[in-house]
Amino acid sequence: MKPPLLLVGQGSHDDAGSAEFGRFVHRLRCRLDRTAADVSGGYTSKARPRLSDSIASLVARGHHRMVALPLSLIEDMRADADLLSVMALEQKRHPTLSCDYGRPLGPDPRVLTLLAERLADAAAEVASLRLVPAAAGPFDDEPERIEIGETAVVLVGDGSTSPAANADVHRVSRLFWETHAHEYMTVETAFVSLTPPGVPGGIERCRRLGAKRVIVVPYLLFGGGVLDRVWAQAMAYAAGHPDLDVRCADVIGDCEGLADVVVDRYEEALGGVIC
Repeated sequence: MKPPLLLVGQGSHDDAGSAEFGRFVHRLRCRLDRTAADVSGGYTSKARPRLSDSIASLVARGHHRMVALPLSLIEDMRADADLLSVMALEQKRHPTLSCDYGRPLGPDPRVLTLLAERLADAAAEVASLRLVPAAAGPFDDEPERIEIGETAVVLVGDGSTSPAANADVHRVSRLFWETHAHEYMTVETAFVSLTPPGVPGGIERCRRLGAKRVIVVPYLLFGGGVLDRVWAQAMAYAAGHPDLDVRCADVIGDCEGLADVVVDRYEEALGGVIC
């Protein structure tokens, strides 16, 4: 039997985000059950289930070796250090426990493909964040046709006090533009909090570059409070700029494509473990 997979969430006070994390853990549990591997998950802080409770449950079920995999899109040395610190404490509580570590998801090509799918969905929608038409005419007037070259993208990261983590989001923006969004006017980078530019700043830069439409793409795994803040900031900007078509894409979310990346990270971390 393979060691269990322990999915490590970054923590959130938001019930919606925790619920989607739970659904994703269940998806992985169903996937890996076919290969006789247990799956659990928890948060290092803030939200429930707590990582310590999930580890205690796995140990109680007879597991003493596991693979911990951070569900993170950013390779953050501080977050890695926090995880190692948490796991060191758990190993003191459970002396027989040993742990291998999987790589963060990062800008895996399949993650960028999922972002491109969310972008395409937002670009195809008829409705935008404008609550009233820009002109005084009726709502059923023929909308102005906006070409893809007149459309800009704002990739929005969570934001961090770590310059390296923020730089990683800028790197992802460039990768995304070159691999999936090169037909768009540009891909700008913005952050929800902690570091500039914010979402309004990212959209404003696109407007000044001449964009007629801006699509905000959250670089986030799951929905919840952070996504709500992204949309709220975008809607507030759109309300003050009725001539600009502002749209928001959805998060990557609980899906099979994301599960494929996690399963590969798990198998990679197992290395030479014999089933």
